[in-house]
Amino acid sequence: MQLPVFKDPNVNLMLMQNKWGSLLNPVLANPTTNMSILKNVALASGNTVINHLLGAVQQGWVVLDVDAAATIYRSAPLNDKTLTLHSSAACTVTLGVF
Repeated sequence: MQLPVFKDPNVNLMLMQNKWGSLLNPVLANPTTNMSILKNVALASGNTVINHLLGAVQQGWVVLDVDAAATIYRSAPLNDKTLTLHSSAACTVTLGVF
């Protein structure tokens, strides 16, 4: 996603739009700025398959909150439907997926 540029005879407005685009487009292109939050995801000890709801191949994920001492890692390749996580203990997490 990029900041749109509107054509205008006002040169100052065009220069401002170009400057704003050069500053904001890298931020808008970062996939973590469009992160979806999955709350209260119950992970069993072992593998748990989660529908990430992105509708596209996932680029990454991050644990935002966890309610128990657990080691959590991805145990299957990223795909367009699910995220498979392995947990060392049963816990409930909040995930950010992008």
